[in-house]
Amino acid sequence: MSLPLETADADRNSSLAAVVDEAITSALTEKRLVGTVVLVARDGEIVHSRAAGLADRESGLPMREDTIFRLASITKPIVTIAAMRLVEQGRIGLDDAVTRWLPDFRPRLPDGSEATIRIRQLLTHTSGLSYSFFEEDGSYARAGVSDGLDEPGLPLAENLRRIASAPLRFAPGSDWQYSVAMDVLGGVIEAETGVPLGEVVTDLVTKPLGLADTAFSVRDRSRLAAAYMNASPEPVLMGETALVMSLMGPIRFAPNRIFDPASYHSGGAGMAGTAGDVLAILETIRRGGAPLLSIETVGMMMTDQASGHRQQHEPGSGFGFGWSVITNPAEAGVPFPKGTLKWGGVYGHSWFIDPVNGLTVVALTNTTLEGMWGKFTVDLREAIYASL
Repeated sequence: MSLPLETADADRNSSLAAVVDEAITSALTEKRLVGTVVLVARDGEIVHSRAAGLADRESGLPMREDTIFRLASITKPIVTIAAMRLVEQGRIGLDDAVTRWLPDFRPRLPDGSEATIRIRQLLTHTSGLSYSFFEEDGSYARAGVSDGLDEPGLPLAENLRRIASAPLRFAPGSDWQYSVAMDVLGGVIEAETGVPLGEVVTDLVTKPLGLADTAFSVRDRSRLAAAYMNASPEPVLMGETALVMSLMGPIRFAPNRIFDPASYHSGGAGMAGTAGDVLAILETIRRGGAPLLSIETVGMMMTDQASGHRQQHEPGSGFGFGWSVITNPAEAGVPFPKGTLKWGGVYGHSWFIDPVNGLTVVALTNTTLEGMWGKFTVDLREAIYASL
């Protein structure tokens, strides 16, 4: 005799909670993480949530579900949604040249020839731009390019000038390279609207969803998690500046950047927010976009838009607008089904949307880099799919 549907769902959720908690507890016990907030939603209902560990180890502040985190690249999907709202309004065209709004932004190819970068190439990281931590030739470092994580007080116009002074990695549209493209798109949005990027994101994304804690500033510093980086025997608190060596290269941080109102609003890395707010934004996409976007626009965003170009560090994945798209789960070596969306944030975050199973998972931590691509992220996803 089969169990009633409600009982079967309860058992499944209980099993999921147990294995997720085991992954969290293991990471904390082994001192790979200082603290985390994990939310798991199935078909729009939060079936498990846990705030664990410490938001601030030195002051003994416990992690809470409403803890605010520096979001780093979780900023990207949020700004992408704002940009796509402007596309739907006819104010920005995907095939428009960036110089329509930023006439002085004219980075050249290595041979000195001109190139035209289009909006869709910014959204898909096929523009030929890069990040300074990827640069083998050091051109971004020599130009003083900020990746949106450092240099408090740096104006957007100055960083755009620095980016444009460095050569493109390749002709726009001919390859894929993760980059400062979303910072450039932020400049386009500001030029089109005439207001700071943060105001646009508030008006077009967070306010319509009733979200108050996610912005380019921190309204309640008492809820902001401290920032830590991987170390042994336990993570180390970041100072005013920090240099973290990663598989991508050296990444420079300035955790206090978000407190300086003169810091440009980095469309790729500049926001702070809560796990609950991030879940609400991602769930809006999983459900089809309302009240922010049409289902047709979201469908386009959720498919590979990078012309088949491969991500160097993400095999089996393409790139939509705002996130990676799993195109070949076997090649990617992940339990996600084809069409799963995923990305993260270098301050220690990961998330995914699995439309096939109706899952949206947000895992924010205060530990770089473990919380973005360490053992914790693997343990968490394996635990979730083992419970399905």
